[in-house]
Amino acid sequence: MSADAAVRDAARKGEDRILALSHDLHAHPEVAWEEERSCVRVAGVLSDAGFTVEQQYVGLPTAFRAHVGSGPLHLAVCAEYDALPGLGHACGHNVISAISVGTALALAPLVDDLGITLSVLGTPAEEGGGGKIDMLKRGAFEGVHAAVMAHPGPVDVARAEPYAVSHSHIRYDGKAAHAAAYPERGVNAADAFTVAQVAIGLLRQQLPSSTRVHGMMTRGGEAPNAIPQRTEGRWYVRAETLEELARIEPRVVRCFEAGAVATGCELTIAPESEPYSEFRTDEALLASYVRHAEGLGRVFRTGADSLMNRASTDMGNVSQVIPAIHPYIGIDSAPAVNHQAEFAAASAAPAADRAAVDGALALALTLLDACGSAAREYLLTSILHASDAPA
Repeated sequence: MSADAAVRDAARKGEDRILALSHDLHAHPEVAWEEERSCVRVAGVLSDAGFTVEQQYVGLPTAFRAHVGSGPLHLAVCAEYDALPGLGHACGHNVISAISVGTALALAPLVDDLGITLSVLGTPAEEGGGGKIDMLKRGAFEGVHAAVMAHPGPVDVARAEPYAVSHSHIRYDGKAAHAAAYPERGVNAADAFTVAQVAIGLLRQQLPSSTRVHGMMTRGGEAPNAIPQRTEGRWYVRAETLEELARIEPRVVRCFEAGAVATGCELTIAPESEPYSEFRTDEALLASYVRHAEGLGRVFRTGADSLMNRASTDMGNVSQVIPAIHPYIGIDSAPAVNHQAEFAAASAAPAADRAAVDGALALALTLLDACGSAAREYLLTSILHASDAPA
């Protein structure tokens, strides 16, 4: 049996396991840094298949590494499994885990013949927590020559073109007072947020069209008859690159400072993670993925429904260090799009199951191509790309 046929056979045998995993994760959503059950569940499927599993990998409670083989070429598949607060798997990370596990199950029987080490990295907290960035800093990707994953969206899109993004927690501290009897004795922290949001709205007129500034207030006060003493919120600033983000973000910060100056409140801005980077796609890996996905009948799209490829991801930081791809695979959710309740429902529908099966096989065949002589030689030296990563 050829290697191609062996991968297809192993992928087919693993279909029931990955679909059961997808539906189980979907039924038990867990948010960033709290994915205890999900982490164990994903790693457990791999352990049962003979992978060696390291839980709490690099000291992160909901990260893991599952690996098989000991060859010099180290290929990694990234699995995400965190859900969105209040929306469940409205970004389809249950499908990501199914694809990543399915990719690994399809390649595992061939690792010795191919001379590879195959890892699945369970990466927590993609939804704003920057789990992969923490894993990078802690050495989780050291020695890895390429990393791949696929993300669900309304339609198939080959190339990830995410915004760089910063995530900030905003807090204003003022002084409470009775709103009717002693309003002059209060310092209104809600007014500070109002001033800041008006300033941001006006600033948008002067920002490049490629930037995004958005957020929400998570705490607005305690009672309508008390001057709000503390308000809090979460805000994102996005730009085409980390370099552009570094120019734009100080202008947004000044808007929050304006709220503090105008009201007399104290302002505290704390990053929720390090900024997510733009993506650097490995062209050879992507070309291989597109060829195999099209061979399975997938059709890559452009237009309004294809814009999920602009969504920020901490996989961008990984791509700055090692060759990587992050294609989007369609689950036929239209008119629903990511981060809507309707998309969460679609992430457990038959089209999402088909996407999990197709995505797993397409990524497995892509990694099989990476084991060919020319690709292998390139990837074995690719770790030198780390020196080109942005500071």
